Amino acid sequence: MSVDSDAGQLKSEADEPGWEVDPDDEWGVAVVATVGRQLKLRREAAGMRAADFGRALGYGEDMVYKIEGGKRIPRPEYLVEADELLRADGLISAMNEDLEKVQYPKKVRAIAKLEARAVEIGVYVGLSLHGLLQTPEHARALFEARQPPYSEEEVERLVAARMARKSVFGKSPVTALSFVQEEAALRRRIGGTMVRRRQLEHLLEVAHLRNVTFQVMPTESGAHPGVDGKIELLKFADGAAVGRSDGAFSGRPTTEPKELRILELRYSTIRAEALTSGESLAFIEQLLGET
Repeated sequence: MSVDSDAGQLKSEADEPGWEVDPDDEWGVAVVATVGRQLKLRREAAGMRAADFGRALGYGEDMVYKIEGGKRIPRPEYLVEADELLRADGLISAMNEDLEKVQYPKKVRAIAKLEARAVEIGVYVGLSLHGLLQTPEHARALFEARQPPYSEEEVERLVAARMARKSVFGKSPVTALSFVQEEAALRRRIGGTMVRRRQLEHLLEVAHLRNVTFQVMPTESGAHPGVDGKIELLKFADGAAVGRSDGAFSGRPTTEPKELRILELRYSTIRAEALTSGESLAFIEQLLGET
């Protein structure tokens, strides 16, 4: 159905105000349940039935019960509108700060937390563009191609989560980021001509940032230490570090100094064999001209 809350109509499922709660995310479940309980208490204190409350916001009674029962994570605008409707003076909308910490999948939050702490991030990726480099349209095309398929709601949540991680580019103090991408991943036609063009333009924008080094590994380069899979290295202000590689230590994250030195050696060798930053920018511009 189309949206028209003034006429008392309900919004379509695509406009539902939130995402399903991951039952395996214990902390997230607890936070969402607390927010839902507070919403219910506020609504009942205002003397509003769930059906009337939902109708005023443009949603069905069932959706109201799902959010109040901690079964769905409400999006920020839902709490803002609820705050205005219940005249809560900002007490309801303030709960968005709590939900920001749990609105994305647990695994993604863990990655984002590490990236936010890091002072240095180094990544080599072969088959696909690293998530921090993707545009929303590129990321959506990748998620829509997964098998078994994600629901539209899951796709939107995963895209939003991936885009939220990109805040690492603008944090202060700045993080030093370096990326080495295989040529094949840049040539793959994902999402159609306009999506690919915008992705290449975005890569140029990111590569020009002062705290970013972007390099391309030419396909003709032959064998190198990254052919076994992705390598990721994150270093933190206290001197600690964590690394992971598809082709080392069973693919598990490691903080062991000896293992980290191995990953650092592999990554430094990859960087040395890749195109320089200037050559890589010229290569992206060439690809852009071919689209």
